[in-house]
Amino acid sequence: MKRILEPEVMDTREEAEAYDAMDHSAVNVAFVERVIELGASDGHFLDLGTGPAQIPIFLAQRCLKIRITGIDLSVNMLALGERHVAEAGLTDRIALECVDAKDLPYPDQSFNGVISNSIIHHLPDPMAAFQEISRVIRPGGLILLRDLMRPDTPEAAQDLVGRYAADDTPYQKKLFYDSFLAALTIPEIEAMLAQTSLTDAIVVQSSDRHWSVERSIA
Repeated sequence: MKRILEPEVMDTREEAEAYDAMDHSAVNVAFVERVIELGASDGHFLDLGTGPAQIPIFLAQRCLKIRITGIDLSVNMLALGERHVAEAGLTDRIALECVDAKDLPYPDQSFNGVISNSIIHHLPDPMAAFQEISRVIRPGGLILLRDLMRPDTPEAAQDLVGRYAADDTPYQKKLFYDSFLAALTIPEIEAMLAQTSLTDAIVVQSSDRHWSVERSIA
């Protein structure tokens, strides 16, 4: 099945609130647990496509010496994130910024780790983001990038939506389905990584619907 792009930015209030209302807790907790397994304990981390900042909050609560900069291009997502960060009492360790993952304003080797959950499928050309990640991460820094895998057929994508979003609204189900169609495959991700300095990162299938790019702290 060929890739069918969806909008790069979920920037309407309806989209942001629909996404925020979906139950991502199990996926987000599993993501943060994997970040910790890869060696996260302190330092400055960058979260690409932070959305409503659920993952930075979980990570900051688990690792008390970590600071996180979360970026997104959706002002409505960031508004929700700012509220959640304030409610969690973490404004001193989590900063949210409206920044493009394909054109990061940060100096080279700025971050001890770069993480991202579900941003790559939004990008028409993910290669630019991979190049920026390789630039801003410190040598031996932690990497965990995770996203959906594109199924072989639209029917397979619909089956996954039925399995994992059965209780969601029709609009939320459509967002999930469209994300599967816009997702990339493991061979596509491997080909992009081969063109960066991140060749020591590994690509794994981390669930029946996700791939992950991983590198533990050296």
